[in-house]
Amino acid sequence: MNKRVRTAVAAVAAACAAVVLIPAQARAAEYSSALKIRGVQYDAPGRDSNSCTSGNTRDEYLTIKNYSSRATINLKNYVVKDAAGNRFAFTANHYLQPGDYVKLRGGNGTDSDKYNVVYRDNCNFLWNNDRDTIYLYKPSGSRSDVHAYTRSGSDPDRNGYIRFH
Repeated sequence: MNKRVRTAVAAVAAACAAVVLIPAQARAAEYSSALKIRGVQYDAPGRDSNSCTSGNTRDEYLTIKNYSSRATINLKNYVVKDAAGNRFAFTANHYLQPGDYVKLRGGNGTDSDKYNVVYRDNCNFLWNNDRDTIYLYKPSGSRSDVHAYTRSGSDPDRNGYIRFH
């Protein structure tokens, strides 16, 4: 085999190796946490109004689910953020059994394990109606999950709800 052929064979082998490695690297972006963002009602039904007494911010929510088959997860000190840096920190104990979920709602209300709800106690909308990125951080500060969405690309039926997992 001459030098030119060996060089070509080596280049093809290197290209094939790179193609094999790309899927493994793409999978590495998936976070290993059992706690994931299941879906988001990013656009509350009706006309947006962030009035605490008559608004609809409580109709905007994020669903977080424990996908573990065995572990119970305490949400205390988990943090949810959007692309602009708006944030909500779970400050109280809220336990999610395996397969359980919680809806993080806007507005004011009483948190309830029985009804799987935590209120942000803030009457401003958190999620943008056109596009946003949702980050879920563990108490350690590492990411548990992240999802970006656009109204036009992620919500084909335009109902304001997107399911991720």
